[in-house]
Amino acid sequence: MLLPFRRTLLATSLFLTASALAAPAGNLPLMPWPQQVEVTSPAGKFVLTDALQIQVSGDQLMPEVNRWRERLARQTGWYLLPQAQENAGGQAAVNIIIKQKVAEQPEPDSDESYQLTVTPQGATLTANTRFGTMRGMETLLQLVQNDGENTFIPLVSIHDQPRFAWRGVLLDSARHFLPVPDIKRQLDGMAAAKLNVLHWHLSDDQGWRFESQKYPKLQALASDGQFYTVAQMKEVVAYATKLGIRVVPEIDMPGHASAIAVAYPELLSAPGPYKMERSWGVHEPTLDPGNEKVYAFADALVGELTQIFPDPYLHIGGDEVDATQWKNSQPIQAFMKEKGIADTHALQAYFNTRLQAILHQHQRKMVGWDEIFHPDLPHDIVIQSWQGPDSLGASAQKGYQGILSTGFYLDQPHSSAYHYRNEILPQPLGVDQNVADGEKAQSWTFTMPRLKGKPVDGSFTLIEGKNGWRGFIDFNGKTRRAVRDVVVKDDGNVRFAVDTWMGDTQPVLTLKDGKLGGYFIIGNARYPVTGSPLSAVPDGQPPVVPDAAGMKNILGGEAALWQENITSQILDIKLWPRGFVVAERLWSAQDVKDTGNMYQRLAKIDAWSVVSAGLQQHAETARLMTRLSNSADIAPLLSFSTALEPAQYYTRQHIKFQAGHYTQAEPLNRLADALPAESNAVRELGTHVSALVQDPQNAQAAQAVRSQLESWQRSAEQVKPVLAQNYVLKPLQPVAQQLGALSANGLIWLEKLQKGETLNAQERQQAQSQLDDAAKVQDEVVLAVVYPLEKLLAGVK
Repeated sequence: MLLPFRRTLLATSLFLTASALAAPAGNLPLMPWPQQVEVTSPAGKFVLTDALQIQVSGDQLMPEVNRWRERLARQTGWYLLPQAQENAGGQAAVNIIIKQKVAEQPEPDSDESYQLTVTPQGATLTANTRFGTMRGMETLLQLVQNDGENTFIPLVSIHDQPRFAWRGVLLDSARHFLPVPDIKRQLDGMAAAKLNVLHWHLSDDQGWRFESQKYPKLQALASDGQFYTVAQMKEVVAYATKLGIRVVPEIDMPGHASAIAVAYPELLSAPGPYKMERSWGVHEPTLDPGNEKVYAFADALVGELTQIFPDPYLHIGGDEVDATQWKNSQPIQAFMKEKGIADTHALQAYFNTRLQAILHQHQRKMVGWDEIFHPDLPHDIVIQSWQGPDSLGASAQKGYQGILSTGFYLDQPHSSAYHYRNEILPQPLGVDQNVADGEKAQSWTFTMPRLKGKPVDGSFTLIEGKNGWRGFIDFNGKTRRAVRDVVVKDDGNVRFAVDTWMGDTQPVLTLKDGKLGGYFIIGNARYPVTGSPLSAVPDGQPPVVPDAAGMKNILGGEAALWQENITSQILDIKLWPRGFVVAERLWSAQDVKDTGNMYQRLAKIDAWSVVSAGLQQHAETARLMTRLSNSADIAPLLSFSTALEPAQYYTRQHIKFQAGHYTQAEPLNRLADALPAESNAVRELGTHVSALVQDPQNAQAAQAVRSQLESWQRSAEQVKPVLAQNYVLKPLQPVAQQLGALSANGLIWLEKLQKGETLNAQERQQAQSQLDDAAKVQDEVVLAVVYPLEKLLAGVK
């Protein structure tokens, strides 16, 4: 059986064409999905035994072989018979052939390609380098399965290599310190997902985590005693190297410098005094670009970093520079006038140009966030984009290399599907925005206030053509985006969907009497909107799409795990298993994008990663729920929690901000902190409800819906005493009450749908009012079951 062939590309080159008949990946438990997979014998298998041997030729990999065997022992539960020494000869179950011996240190252009062939007699893994071997062994380990007879590997032929060379994860040790063992565990997970760059954020306003020999007051005064020694950082680098992972350190300059200000205020743009910053957000302390001591400071730090981190890249941050101190400083204003520096953006470019020269002297290349982009900088820098594909596309078109992080912010709870739809390369609009003869268009403005920051403003246009509705949306200050799943009803109710920088965005609107009302669902949280009609279709800016040469400048992407709301106790919950979803987007072919297939494989990889790689996403949830339950019996709380999700987007952070709790001291001890980003039970219920609405006589879907609602109805009662006995859980008592009532009503709506019975207008209005009330964010969670139940209610006549 031949599974879909995936065309490949070299590490940093453009994936120019996608299959015209894009098909889902196959059903093997693999993630990321390889470029080409052939199941050579669907019924055949290579049966494993406890005498399994791994033989390597072409390079020395004995420590890695021992580690792979340990993982196989965990996956099988066996005590494996001793491994023969390397190059001992004889017959081995797994033969690894490495064509070229290279240095152990991974490089940005390291060859990670491999071929894997499994026959009934054994497995042969062939790779050009040790790094391809490492990626191929993860595939082999994922293929190990059990059935009713034995443990085996299916018979396959796999040819594989990554789509992008830069596939990273940002860990933020500055805001909440991460112990070294927790970092090593994430490196194990990254290797399992074929991710190859650890971006280590070591300084920010709230803490300095890098032991400096030349500026020791940094760790003495600005770390609260939580920092990494030189030996510990070298230990992390060595551990990552053994896994084929590069480590790129980040020291944030010239902004996010409050910690530097505490230790060395003379380097700042204002005299202070300064104290440790405990609040999250953007703060004023900024290094002084006109002070030569600042560049001596940077030179010394870069010199120290290069002795620890061998990677050719070094990240200088450069984001969110608050220019207040620069504007208020007479010496800095005089300096700008003397140098002919027009504005503060140009002043930051001057600083970065000086910093770039320092990096060059130390044989390092600069990486920084969008804000460092300036035509005065040389083209060997890498721009990491948090501002989106337009920013990435614009800099790539001007010849600057870049990596994408927008859409991969795993510190925010988002669905895996949202991350999965996040294409790395900027895409054209993809919808006809012209109104043809015979078509009708309507355009509306909207304003969506947020809990923190400015409102989100813009307009959208819906066009009715012979093939149905289509449309696009214009957020102020951003380029035009196509919308999907447009539904326009005769009563003026409208809904559609669009992926934005905020998350999966679903406007649910009422358009009538010259007014717009309703709300945007951002992920799972509702934000009210208002607006008015426009007399004509507005002009909009098209997406910024580089040409083929510009596309080649896009190296890949990184998942970002900013840690305002994350500590080491819940680190794995936030990063896994969604890290595998980002990894697949970065490794696999562009047309591997079927979300249903992705979720099927993700469930298997989630379990595999716990057993084989030792990740703790489920253990951390169980530990937190044990504390919340005041008991080892967490079943009632666990069952109740499957109907809930943490409020998505930045909703939780903004709620904390409004309450005055947006600080480092805020305890992350709520049930919201123990929850995964999305509820699989709610998502699966939505799938069954959709099938049932389409065919009310679908007995299998009906039974699945009935079973889940009855289970939640029971858990809503069983969890009440658990919620009552812990003050941290008490705010969720109304949620349990709502879950019980909604589950009961859902069972009634299910019966009416199956029997073809109707609801009168009053009953429908009462039901919708109940759902709307339950959809409100409560104690930073959303009763996510509201959304599939809305579908069920809408399906009843």
